[in-house]
Amino acid sequence: QVQLEESGGGLVQPGGSLRLSCAASGSISRPYTMGWYRQAPEKQRELVATITSGGSANYADSVKGRFTISRDNTENTVYLQMNNLKPEDTAVYFCNYHRNMFTTMNYWGQGTQVTVSS
Repeated sequence: QVQLEESGGGLVQPGGSLRLSCAASGSISRPYTMGWYRQAPEKQRELVATITSGGSANYADSVKGRFTISRDNTENTVYLQMNNLKPEDTAVYFCNYHRNMFTTMNYWGQGTQVTVSS
């Protein structure tokens, strides 16, 4: 069992920045991949960014150059720095923990709301 707790969401004006954090606890074993996904109203949940234990990151095309994912393995925490936010970034952002060794483990946080509006 892995627990994920997100924080850092809120209301921001277009062009502003937010930094999301996700702290993992419980039965955590490396290597594991962590990531951020988002779900906007009337849309499916979609990938934002992922990062491996070794630090390899990938991003959705819509956020490349604006968002940066990072992790602190000592603290089992993943971050998402979001710059130059746009109204279309408005969504609930979910933290994800994924491990595929012997058995597949996939856990989700409860989500944090990000609203970009003037």
